[in-house]
Amino acid sequence: MSENTNLETMRHSLSHIMAAAVKNLYSGTTTTVKFGVGPAVENGFYYDIDFGETKVTEDDLKKIEKEMHKIVNRAEKFVCREASREEALEWAKANGQDYKAELIAEIPEGEKITFYAMGGFEDLCRGPHVEDTSKVGAFKLMRISGAYWKGDEKREQMSRIYGAAFETQEELDAYLARLEEAKKRDHRKLGKELDLFCFSDLVGQGLPLFSPRGTVLRDKLADYSLSLRGREGFEKVWTPHITKTDLYKASGHYAKFGDELFMVHSQVNGEQFALKPMNCPHHAQIFASRPRTYRDMPVRYMEATTDYRDEKTGELGGLSRVRCLTQDDSHVFCRNEQIKGEVERLVGIVRELYSLVGMSKLRARLSYRNDEDKYLGDKELWKMAQEQIKMAAIDNNLEYFEAEGEAAFYGPKIDFMAEDAMGREHQLATIQLDFVQPERFGLTYVNEKGEKERPVMIHHATLGSIERFMSVFIEHTAGWFPFWCAPEQIRILTINDAVEDYVAKIEAILKDITLETPLRHNDIRYRVDRRNESLGKKIREATKMKIPCILIVGPKDVEAETVSVRLHESEDTVKLADLAEYIKNLK
Repeated sequence: MSENTNLETMRHSLSHIMAAAVKNLYSGTTTTVKFGVGPAVENGFYYDIDFGETKVTEDDLKKIEKEMHKIVNRAEKFVCREASREEALEWAKANGQDYKAELIAEIPEGEKITFYAMGGFEDLCRGPHVEDTSKVGAFKLMRISGAYWKGDEKREQMSRIYGAAFETQEELDAYLARLEEAKKRDHRKLGKELDLFCFSDLVGQGLPLFSPRGTVLRDKLADYSLSLRGREGFEKVWTPHITKTDLYKASGHYAKFGDELFMVHSQVNGEQFALKPMNCPHHAQIFASRPRTYRDMPVRYMEATTDYRDEKTGELGGLSRVRCLTQDDSHVFCRNEQIKGEVERLVGIVRELYSLVGMSKLRARLSYRNDEDKYLGDKELWKMAQEQIKMAAIDNNLEYFEAEGEAAFYGPKIDFMAEDAMGREHQLATIQLDFVQPERFGLTYVNEKGEKERPVMIHHATLGSIERFMSVFIEHTAGWFPFWCAPEQIRILTINDAVEDYVAKIEAILKDITLETPLRHNDIRYRVDRRNESLGKKIREATKMKIPCILIVGPKDVEAETVSVRLHESEDTVKLADLAEYIKNLK
């Protein structure tokens, strides 16, 4: 048994131990605690439990955990037994386990039905489990939340208790320390503290509002993404935010994602429109708007535009999942023989951007189709496309892994998994091959022989959803943004009014600087704090706002023609004559 399999077994065994502890504490002569499912998950386990009329909160977790330790210390054996369907259903009925009866009824004919018992607790389960309860490693109950039975919001709401579990206490402690650090870096917390974005009940859930500071950050990130692609021959286009639903019916999106559309009705003639959820069908219409020949190929479009998707309110969270997402979207229309070169171009863009933002450790997930009927297009085309993206990954020396069932409905893709400063992976950039939409929209170009051919469509987003990328980037940097994209790059702190003339000289220098950054014409963003407050208070406030460069100006600086500089992790003194060059070299 591999180490990972062993850990998964330990975690699954802990879910049973937790269920036993809950039964010991909450089942009585008038109360039956009903159990749903209790799987092992990444970093731990959970169990969905129906407590009936009993209210259980996070304050009760310590009590449950204490009872679990009692069971662990008794080293109770896990014992497996097989049962017929009739015996299993009788067990569920006798124990008042309605959810288990439903699961038993769904077990296919001929499949073995097993129960695992330890101590006085028995549960329906496929297993496996550890030998006895003492062999489950280190654990801690983390939180309790609501969960619908089988994820169906029309079904019963249960309590889901989560626990963390690792083989050793040291590993558990390290995980808990990472969680504490993650709380400090939570983009929702930092977004408020750094005045980047907010939400309003009057505007609606999942619809973020960006302050001036947050708007600078998102604009700089989007502009950099666009500038990289502009350098590689992409041209900007613009598309409207509403469209007739006919467009998405033609592309195939309506049948797949119709329930995610925000619908808009014309009050003039009753026409039905939708707020656009994606941009590829629009870009296809621009390509189709005039005749194309092989000399035009490839055609490359890009756009940073907001799309809208009617996400369930329970799935919304900060900037990670929103109802309006701004895509740094692009589409290439090319010939088959141009796919390799275009993919290489896009891989280069991805690598350059993620290297600059400090997330250069990338893995590529090659997302393929499976045998489900949710995919459009000929299987032979899919096979060819999947072979091409695999060759592209190999040719570009990408660290990759393959994942069936993760493809877009119209084609396979390369999803880039970027690692942040906390060691967490996030799926961000993507490159997708599409043979379906060109077919559905009848896109053609004229080849060298004067014959019409079908182009290939390549979808690409470098940041992906800019809102989601910002949620990752804020947590990755802990709010200490690189100098080039920081909303406020410099704050000048004055000690008293006697330095005003000297501050004017500093401002003149700052206004004359054009930084050599990813954005060629990037003027310095600064402000002067002239308040009649102590210098210590001004420094604390500037540091709390995570200003990357603080310039302190006092009478001694005026006399020596210097500026005192405080950076995130260092201090310096710079001659006024050298200040421009010093700032140009800040990262």
